[in-house]
Amino acid sequence: MHVVELEGVGVRVVGKTLLDAVDWHVAYGDHWVVLGPNGAGKTTLLSLAAAVRHPTVGAVTVLGHRLGRVDLRELRRHIGLVSSSQHLIDESLMEEEGATAHTVVLTGHTGTSAPLWDRYGDAEHDRARRLLADLGCKDLADRRFRVCSQGEQARIRVARALMADPAVLLLDEPFAGLDLPAREDLIDAVEGLAETRPVLTTVTVTHHLEEVPSTTTHALLLREGRVLAAGPVADVLTPANLSDCFGLPLHVDRLHGRWYARSVR
Repeated sequence: MHVVELEGVGVRVVGKTLLDAVDWHVAYGDHWVVLGPNGAGKTTLLSLAAAVRHPTVGAVTVLGHRLGRVDLRELRRHIGLVSSSQHLIDESLMEEEGATAHTVVLTGHTGTSAPLWDRYGDAEHDRARRLLADLGCKDLADRRFRVCSQGEQARIRVARALMADPAVLLLDEPFAGLDLPAREDLIDAVEGLAETRPVLTTVTVTHHLEEVPSTTTHALLLREGRVLAAGPVADVLTPANLSDCFGLPLHVDRLHGRWYARSVR
């Protein structure tokens, strides 16, 4: 059984094809990156894996359950999703100053936008503190989330997504808007998760090769809603494949497990 299985999947919205004839299998323990230019269908693909939308055609199976034949609310409890567009906390229900990082992480246990304090015991509070420490945010526990930097907020989002101990962690452009130090801190954190949680499967969506963690095992390239290449990362992230994907002749380097690209001149 795979974590995610897509068979002949297409997604069409108002006559526009977002994905077309996509086949994709993600095994337990894999660490995938999904790359492609803007509008390639990356976020749409991730929304299927996150069980937040259905395909127009084809079959999507997540954690052994086919979409359309399962209670999506229950299925989503086993999926960790991180996106900068997520609305994490309803500040209108909190004290005037806003929620702390610790509170934001706690809400991941219940998957709610406001804390349900009667559902959080000592074990949940301890787990939230451990996750913040694992993501390098131990000293941020009592800081208001909205005054944290973008990089700090990004790592807090990952900690929140891990609170429910998901089988798969989906990261939708988690590095968007981060400066260089914040990006590297988050990449280090993602690499640390792969090393300390061998059973956790991850899928990271990005359009920058430099943001691919060194622990990535597989890659999928999308262009205009179609899969250009998919498989082991070293077989997929080649100059020829990436040049086709982005429509630009590229030179590709790899150093200490990290990937870099530049145009051929």
